[in-house]
Amino acid sequence: MGEYVIKLPDVGEGVAEAELVEWHVKIGDLVREDAVLAAVMTDKATVEIPSPVDGEILWLGAEIGDTVAIGSPIVRLKIAGEGNVKAGSGAKAAPKAEAPADPVEAKSQPVSDAPKAAPKPAQVPAQPSVAAPKAGRLASVIGAPRAEGEKPLASPAVRLRAKEAGIDLRQVAGSGPAGRISHEDFEAFLARGPQLARATGLARKEGVEDIKVVGLRRKIAEKMALAKSHIPHITYVEEVDVTALEELRAALNKEKRQDRPKLTLLPFLMRAMVKAIADQPNLNALFDDEAGVIHQHAGIHVGIAAQTPTGLVVPVVKHAEARDLWESAAEINRLADAAKSGTATRDELSGSTITITSLGAMGGVATTPVINYPEVAIVGVNKIMVRPVWDGKQFIPRKMMNLSSSFDHRVIDGWDAAVFVQRIKTLLETPALIFVD
Repeated sequence: MGEYVIKLPDVGEGVAEAELVEWHVKIGDLVREDAVLAAVMTDKATVEIPSPVDGEILWLGAEIGDTVAIGSPIVRLKIAGEGNVKAGSGAKAAPKAEAPADPVEAKSQPVSDAPKAAPKPAQVPAQPSVAAPKAGRLASVIGAPRAEGEKPLASPAVRLRAKEAGIDLRQVAGSGPAGRISHEDFEAFLARGPQLARATGLARKEGVEDIKVVGLRRKIAEKMALAKSHIPHITYVEEVDVTALEELRAALNKEKRQDRPKLTLLPFLMRAMVKAIADQPNLNALFDDEAGVIHQHAGIHVGIAAQTPTGLVVPVVKHAEARDLWESAAEINRLADAAKSGTATRDELSGSTITITSLGAMGGVATTPVINYPEVAIVGVNKIMVRPVWDGKQFIPRKMMNLSSSFDHRVIDGWDAAVFVQRIKTLLETPALIFVD
């Protein structure tokens, strides 16, 4: 047996350190080659660190939220073979790997360590818990579940089989010394798994999990706190009849060329915003509240708030004023894919002058969007619903959608906010106007 140390690899050109945002393993886990051990983050790009070997985790070199230098040791494993650590070089790290000294932790050690943990578990069969009789006759067959946090005694091979099968070994009764679980015990459990589910039934859960706010979630929290503490928001909600727009969109998608992307609502809204901003350029601005200066931009750089597996990011469609409907759609699709895959660059995630936020079909009836600091406006899209609308003679079904838009009230008056939204409403309800220069 030997030890293998994994160091934080070079995760990007010019990157000297990275923030550890997630551990996928813990001490005592058995991992296969190429299994993901951890995730680190730099400039909103998350990189996964795989294991180059099979082995058992002995030591983890950082905690969630720590900043780790490139080349620093982050994981130490026990492997079959010689390893890459010379004798004596791991003396300082060894105590951390073996730190758990209580009986519960000791029971999770490999077979060679079993005698140390044997005395306490050996008493369990002679002194059943008070809850054991409630399980009835079935408890004598399959065993009652172990207590929360109690680790079962089993060989590394059995533990690895359980991990790969998604089985909690605390639910498996062991027939060996001190309740050790053998391969036969594990296979017997698999054969009568449904019986266990009926036996255990519902159970109370106790405890509180503390989740450290790190990585992208921490940056989002800081940005939102900054926006709400600095910007006095005013939110304006208006309903829009998008029946004609949806008919036009469906027709254009049906007749589109192969080199053109499928159109969603967003490129139409973006083009409507470009036209509305031409009449009110003060909406396309950044407010430096410390200097007391409004930076009004000529170029319209539209941020598109996008939900990703790691959290909310805002890729930016640069110079929307110079893009037609299909160019806007293509760029929105490209940036959305880059954001979701974690490959978006810093330039693609910065520089917006006004933002669109949309939850798609989850958009609700109305929202109160938070402005993307230091911008002065954000336009929120709510879901489209068919509603009865009175046309003066009768109720007719129409496709209706609310726009929920927020503005920095230090810079944008309520009247100007209403004029801006009403202009967008007119363009979306009469979509032919979007194409008129």
